[in-house]
Amino acid sequence: MTLRPVLVNIKAVDDSAVGRFWGEALGWRVTSGRSGATAAQPAGFDWLDPNSGAVCISVIAVPEPKSSTKNRVHLDLATTSEAHRAELVARLRALGATPADVGQGEVPWTVLADPEGNEFCVLEPREIYRDTGPIAAVVVDCADPPAMARFWGEAMNWTLRSVTDDQAVWRSPESVGPYLEFLRSPDVKTVPDRVHLDLVPGPGDDKAAEVARLRALGATDLDVGQGDVPWTCLVDPEGHEFCVLSRT
Repeated sequence: MTLRPVLVNIKAVDDSAVGRFWGEALGWRVTSGRSGATAAQPAGFDWLDPNSGAVCISVIAVPEPKSSTKNRVHLDLATTSEAHRAELVARLRALGATPADVGQGEVPWTVLADPEGNEFCVLEPREIYRDTGPIAAVVVDCADPPAMARFWGEAMNWTLRSVTDDQAVWRSPESVGPYLEFLRSPDVKTVPDRVHLDLVPGPGDDKAAEVARLRALGATDLDVGQGDVPWTCLVDPEGHEFCVLSRT
């Protein structure tokens, strides 16, 4: 079991604008390796480093704008104080974020959307996220967290920190970077995910063997018109899309 999350993949009509937003929001450098793809990544990020718990953001251009349906994957941003939270929300608003109503009601965190409507949260200070960096957690809505714990616990090499009927939580074995959290949600998936995770095998590990292992665990192949590409598109048992990248 060698797979680990390395990218949060976001689809956008204007990958450059959304990539710049996230780079400025997180204080990360922005790069564009090819037309239609923009990345925001922390200093020193190496997606091939097997001991890194960091993830970066990869924004990929697509022709279709986001629908009004709430994304089932979103980012939670960490803050260190109420003053920091207020400052961060104001700065994000100035960068182009807008308030978002996802039915959250009266909560201590702030729900916003990036310039193309992808929802995210700016959390109130929480001790658990004091050492994560700017991204506290990658959060995934799901129907059955214990079932997701069984699949994802076998699928990747991150450590399962806790699992209840309402939540399953992982973090890297090195206890660095963001958490990955699957939260119970009553919402039913109706459209393809606008945000998904990309995973990579460890050094010397066989990507085809890892993909076969995932299929045996319950993942199924996904055709999104990707054609002949060096990554493999799959969905987990609840239909969350994800990709397994080639190290080359």
